Order: sequence, then C-alpha cells, then structure tokens
Amino acid sequence: FRWYQFNLIYLLNITYTITMSERPYILSSKLSDTEGIQREHAEIIKKHFNIIWFDEFLKTKRNCLKVDQKLLQSLPRLKAVVSSGVGVDHLHLPLISSFGVKVTNTPHLVDNATADMGMALMLASARNVIEGFKIATSPETQCMPWNWVGVEVTGATLGIIGMGRIGYKVAQRAKGFDMKILYHNRNRRTEEEERVVDASYCAKIDDLLWQSDFVMVVVNLTPQTLKLIGERELSLMKPTGTLVNISRGAVVDQDALVKALQNGTIRAAALDVTDPEPLPRFVTKRLPND
Repeated sequence: FRWYQFNLIYLLNITYTITMSERPYILSSKLSDTEGIQREHAEIIKKHFNIIWFDEFLKTKRNCLKVDQKLLQSLPRLKAVVSSGVGVDHLHLPLISSFGVKVTNTPHLVDNATADMGMALMLASARNVIEGFKIATSPETQCMPWNWVGVEVTGATLGIIGMGRIGYKVAQRAKGFDMKILYHNRNRRTEEEERVVDASYCAKIDDLLWQSDFVMVVVNLTPQTLKLIGERELSLMKPTGTLVNISRGAVVDQDALVKALQNGTIRAAALDVTDPEPLPRFVTKRLPND
C-alpha cells in the first residue's frame, strides 16, 4: 500500500500566506491517516499553520480541486504547492511556475518501501501466493494441487528498466536472492556501482527483455516513457516471463498487457500501479440457477 498514489485531490497540500494572519494557511484534503494530514501530525502543524479543509474551501471557491489556471488565479497569495509524494507528473509545472509558485515533493521518502513492494510483488507472483491462499482457505479444497507452487526466483534473471534510486535498491535486494541482474537506463551506472550489485548494463531495452525471467519497470512517467512497455516489448519477453510495474500505470500499455496475458505471451504481471487508478469495479450478475 503506497499512500502517495491517491488522487491529487487527496494528496495536495497548498500553502499560502494571508497578511491578515501571523501564520500562513494550509489548504488540505481532510484530517485522515490516508488522505491528507495525518491525525498525529495535525497538532504539530497547527502550531505553525492555520489549516483550511477542502470541504470548507469548496463551499465558497470551486466544485473540484485541480491546480489549474483558475485555481492559481483565485489564490493570489499562493506560495507553494506541496505534493505528498515523489512524482510530480500530475502537476503542470510550467503553469504553476509562471505564477511564481514553488512546487515541492518528498523525494527519497518511499524509496525503500517501493523497492520492498517490487520484491514482494515479484515473489508473490512467482510463488502464486494469492492463488495458494485461495486454495488453502477454500472450503472446497480436498488436497493441494501439485502445480500451484509457481516458479523459482533464486537464480533467475531480473531485468530492471530504470536504475535510479529505487531501481538500484531493487538490485541490492535481488542480489540477496542470487539473481542475475540486468538493467537498462538512460545513463549507465559506474563500474563500481555495477560491481556492488553484480549488475550488467543493456544498452538496448530489447536485449534486457528477451533475457529476463522477471522484468521490473522503475521509471518516472514522462512523455518519453508513456506506454514504454507495449505490444512489441511484451512480445520480446519470455513466455515464462513476468512483468512487474512499480512506476506509474501509464508506463505500460494496459490493453496490450491484457492481450499478452490472455494469449499467453507472458506468464504473469504483478502491478503496484494501474491506469486508471483504481481500476473500474466490475459486478458479475448471478443467474437464477447459479
């Protein structure tokens, strides 16, 4: 669970100064442990800021909260937009900057947690943890099927697309599983950094895809990485391969991924992110005789 993946309306804290008060104001979604300011932090924040909640703001200002030109014009004393996460791809940075407003985020805050999640997803998909749980807890289970145990992680080849802070931490963890580590990145790591995690550089992403048992995507969402993994890239992976995405949902062409899974082009996908997020809920209607 990554709290910073919630929608912008729940993430955004907006700090602005009002001359009539000695303390600046913060505009935040709500008092909540998952959406806005956490309860344990509220009292500390109140010592330095006056807090205005979205509901109160929306009654007099807007029908929805989005950092666009209309909002920026309505807050002439706005000083900073504070996004409670690492990525800022959800913000129009040139527009915000044109109003003289600063944008801040929280880099490094969830590097370890995200790398841990990447490993957890890879292990869970490889060892069929979800399927095993369903089998073990189903009242219809009489015996455990032999083919539910999944595939090996130890000694397998992991291809990391994006060897930045988080990607490198994934490599550090994967080394503990004696995995062969390949990586593709805009800039190659130093020989010393590669040696520490026993990683080999692939200048071409295609070379990484066809060699890897697990492909983990750890890149920022930019115009260049939008749908970076599509039908062509998936077709280059092993039929026994697994795609793990811990970056942004839009980095993977979701329709192409669904088709690849349905056709058996790849074995599995383990996703920490989707596009949209969350996915639409589907309700299956039961027939009278079901």
